[in-house]
Amino acid sequence: MEKIPMTAGGHAALEKELKQMLDSGEDFVLLDCRMEAEYNLVHIEGSKLHVLQKVGQELPDLVDDYADSKVVCYCHKGARSFQMAAILRDAGIPDAWTMAGGIDLWAVDIEPGMTRY
Repeated sequence: MEKIPMTAGGHAALEKELKQMLDSGEDFVLLDCRMEAEYNLVHIEGSKLHVLQKVGQELPDLVDDYADSKVVCYCHKGARSFQMAAILRDAGIPDAWTMAGGIDLWAVDIEPGMTRY
């Protein structure tokens, strides 16, 4: 996965890279950090919901479960997933990424029939 320069030294993936990872069966965790109502409205198949606002409560378990995994976070447009990936990296998950553009860009470029909000 190519690193895209970001202001805080983070890691970002493009929606097309994520699609290739999914299609190739690459081993990684796809983490949706939006609110539960957003996830219930629409989400990328195979993603796991971990709400950004609840990450403090879940962080020890997330580190235990994913410390050695590649984790790609996404949200609606990219701001929350950028925060989530930074939190995960700081907590001990060094291979945490954000999907630039979020599910909104995914719906435009990858799944045009997907519900947008």
